[in-house]
Amino acid sequence: MSAHGGKKAILAALGANAGIAVAKFAGFLITGSSSMLAESVHSVADTSNQGLLLLGQKKAERAADDLHQFGYGRSRYFYSFVVALVLFSLGSLFAIYEGVHKIQHPEELSSPLVAVVILVIAIALEGFSFLTAMRESRPLKGQASWWGFIRTSRSPELPVVLLEDTGALVGLVLALGGVGLTMLTGDPVWDGVGTLCIGALLGVIAIILIVEMQSLLIGEGATADEAAKILAALADGEKIERVIHCKTQYLGPEEILVAAKVAMAPGSDIFAIAEAIDEAEARVRGAVPAARRIYIEPDLFRATEGIG
Repeated sequence: MSAHGGKKAILAALGANAGIAVAKFAGFLITGSSSMLAESVHSVADTSNQGLLLLGQKKAERAADDLHQFGYGRSRYFYSFVVALVLFSLGSLFAIYEGVHKIQHPEELSSPLVAVVILVIAIALEGFSFLTAMRESRPLKGQASWWGFIRTSRSPELPVVLLEDTGALVGLVLALGGVGLTMLTGDPVWDGVGTLCIGALLGVIAIILIVEMQSLLIGEGATADEAAKILAALADGEKIERVIHCKTQYLGPEEILVAAKVAMAPGSDIFAIAEAIDEAEARVRGAVPAARRIYIEPDLFRATEGIG
């Protein structure tokens, strides 16, 4: 994912969520709807999350130093993990608490039509943010499904924004349903039910994000397609006969560490080995541009063994 593409999607979500949060809070103050309050807190959480994603991108740009010799690329994973925690604690838990409270102690809504109008406008704005995230994600998604993209992407921001926007759109529909059923039946309990459903939805999305971001934060290897390309590029069948073993790890969304041990052609001298390694590095970078840090160990004496 290019930084520009990710930042464009984040900024679109930031602008939409900030405006929606203000409108929802105004709607809550007018109507007293718990669904509107839950959605207001949800939008505040989402707005904060976009700020955290931008902060993570900024932190990741710092140059490597003695303490972090491979750079700060994983800052983007860390702040995306924090986003998931914020979504769970501030969004989901608050909505569940508010929903239970409103079901136990239902209150009549005042001017519910105001809430309906605000929610419809919010759906339009969230739809714009969601379509922007989809448009920015398509070049990276390729032929994979959207769920596959979220599960396998090594760039955290776009999957986070996609899931957040999906949750926001579904949550708005749930809030609209809660307010609408309250208007139709005259029973404010439905507003609490809608709020509880929003909390459960946000909890599921937050847990998915926590699992995915935790995996990235610990360190994931290259994708299956990238790993195949790296292995194919390392050995040319002549100077480098085969790859004995190869390990990869993402140091950041756009930087892969490659460490490999390779079997050199018998009789290779030190100059031939150095030339072969340089050529292998160039082939790997040509096949997988994200493979920026490559360490290759030549093996002359145990070329027939599985691992030297």
